[in-house]
Amino acid sequence: MHRYRSHTCGALRESDVGGIARLSGWCHRIRDHGGVLFIDLRDHYGMTQCVVDPDSPAFKLAETARSEWVIRVDGKVRKRPAGTENPDLPSGMIELYITEIEVLGPADELPMPVFGDQEYPEETRLRYRYLDLRRDKLHQNIIKRGAIIDGIRRRMKESAFFEFTTPILTASSPEGARDFLVPSRLHAGQFYALPQAPQQFKQLIMISGFDRYFQIAPCFRDEDPRADRLPGEFYQIDVEMSFVTQEDVFQTMEPVIRDTFREFADGKPVTDVFPRIKYFDALLKYGTDKPDLRNPLIIADVSDEFSREEVTFNAFKNVIRSGGVVRAIPATGAASQPRSFFDKLNEWARTEGAPGLGYVVFEEEGGKIIGKGPIAKFIPDEVQAAIRQKAGLKAGDAVFFSAGTEDKAASLAGKARVRIGDELGLGDKNQFAFAWIVDFPQYEWNEDEKKIDFSHNPFSMPAIEPEEFLKLTDADKDRILKLTAYQYDMVCNGFELASGAIRNHRPDIMKKAFGIAGYDEQTLEDKFGGMYRAFHYGAPPHGGMAAGIDRIVMLLCGAVNLREITLFPMNQRAEDLLLGAPSEVSPKQLRELHIRLNLQEK
Repeated sequence: MHRYRSHTCGALRESDVGGIARLSGWCHRIRDHGGVLFIDLRDHYGMTQCVVDPDSPAFKLAETARSEWVIRVDGKVRKRPAGTENPDLPSGMIELYITEIEVLGPADELPMPVFGDQEYPEETRLRYRYLDLRRDKLHQNIIKRGAIIDGIRRRMKESAFFEFTTPILTASSPEGARDFLVPSRLHAGQFYALPQAPQQFKQLIMISGFDRYFQIAPCFRDEDPRADRLPGEFYQIDVEMSFVTQEDVFQTMEPVIRDTFREFADGKPVTDVFPRIKYFDALLKYGTDKPDLRNPLIIADVSDEFSREEVTFNAFKNVIRSGGVVRAIPATGAASQPRSFFDKLNEWARTEGAPGLGYVVFEEEGGKIIGKGPIAKFIPDEVQAAIRQKAGLKAGDAVFFSAGTEDKAASLAGKARVRIGDELGLGDKNQFAFAWIVDFPQYEWNEDEKKIDFSHNPFSMPAIEPEEFLKLTDADKDRILKLTAYQYDMVCNGFELASGAIRNHRPDIMKKAFGIAGYDEQTLEDKFGGMYRAFHYGAPPHGGMAAGIDRIVMLLCGAVNLREITLFPMNQRAEDLLLGAPSEVSPKQLRELHIRLNLQEK
C-alpha cells in the first residue's frame, strides 16, 4: 500500500464497502459522541467520515487529534448506519473505521477556523492565507479559476491561435498607469519596467509575420486598488490578429467568451449575440460606457423639454442656458413607493455632490395622468406628457432628473439608474448580459491645457479614410473632435471585461495622429521607437483585445471582490501580509543597484 494513501478523501463509495483503505488529510471537524470519535477527514478532493471507538488500537492517539492536524488513517470501509447517510457528500454513504492512525503534521491553536463560513477580518485572512484557502468556498473558487483559464486556452487554440510569452523586464511606458520600476545592476542609474500590458510586444509579433497570438499574460500597474482591481498585478487573456477588421475580432472572440461563460455559469442565461452600442449612446442611455443591461431602465435627454418657455423650473433652465443638460431616469412602478423612497434617493444624490434629484410621480385620476411631486407644478401638463413619452413612462411610474454639464449629468444619471433599479428590484440579476461598446472618440479637448488629447488608446486606427485623415489641419478642430476610432470594449453586468482596437499600423498615420495631440516625431522615436520603426518595414493591418481574467472569474464565481478568486492577494494598502512585502533591503543590495535612499522624515 502507498505510504500515505490508497484513496483520496473524496473517492470511497458503497462499492468499496468491506475493503481496506488508507487516507491522509486534515482533521476538518472532530465530534465526540459518547466516547465514539467521528473525524471528518478532508483533502483537496473531498471529505470522508472516519470513526474510531475505544475498542480500536488507534483510539488513544485519535483522542489527541485537533482541528487541522494532518493525519494518516488506515481502516475498513463500512456502510453508514441507516439514517446517518449524508447525501450532500459523494462519500456520504460510507465511513472508514480507523484501525491505525499516524500524526503527519500537528497544528497549533488556529488564529481562524477552517470549518464553517464565518467572516473574519481581512488582515487575519491575508496574514494566514494558507488557512483561508483551506475553506471550501475559497478553495473551490481557486479551482474554478484554473478550470476557466483552461477552457479559455482550449477555445483559443481551437480558433487557430498560438500561445506566446512576452518579456517581463521591459522599457518604461509613458501611457496608462504608473510603472513598477526595476533598477539595473549592470547599467547604473537605469531601470527596467514590469509591463503594464504586452501591447507593443503583441503588435511586434504581428509585424514579425505571426498571424494569431494569445497569452494568459501577467500585467503590472502601480495604481490604487478597488474591489474589481487588485493592487500591483492582474492577468488578462491577451489577443492579437493580423489582416482583420473590427468585425473579425468580434466574430472570433465573442464565441470564446460567450461559450466560456456558458460552461461555467451554472445554468444562468448568457447573451447569445452581443448587441453593439455606440459609445455616446451608452453614455446617454445608461450614463456609463460599461452599462449593466440586466437593468431595463433607459435614461432620456429632456433638455429640450425643460428649455420650453412655459416651464418655470429655473434651476434646470439655468443649467441648460450655461451649456448643460437635463437627463430623465425612469422609475418603473415607483408611484406606489412611500415618501421615504424618494427622500433617500435625494439624500444619496447629495452624497454624490449633487443638490438632489428632482422627481415627478405620475398617477391616474379621473382617466387623466397627473404629475405630482416637488417640481411638478413648474412643468405644464403638455411638457410632462412629452417627458413621459420620451422616457417611456405611464401612470404608476415616476421619473427622476439629473442636471449639470453633460459629463456630470450622465454620471449621476447612470449611478441613479443602477440605484433605482436595485431599490425597485427591476431586471433579472440571475444572468450574464453582454454587449460591445463601439465608436469611441479618437480625441477629446483638454480644457486645462487648451489642447487636443487622445481620448483613450493612442494606438487605435481612426475611423476615417487614411488619406482624408492625413489632410486634416488645425482648422479642422471640430471635425477632429468628432472623429471616432476602431476601438471597442466588451462589457458584462456593469463591468468592463475586455478592451481592444484595430491598430494604427501605418507610420505616416501614427505620426499624424500623435502630431494632432501635440507630440512630435522625436517623441514617437523616444517613447515608442521600437514599434514605430518596425512599422516602416511592412506592417500588416492588425487588431485585438485583452480581457481581464480576474473579472471573468469574479463574475462566474459570484464573488464581489477579486481577493475572493486570487491565491495570494495584497491588501488595500498594496501590502503582502503573508510574506511581508514590500520590505526594506540591505545597504549592500542598494549599493549593488547604485541606489541611495532619500526618505522623507516621519
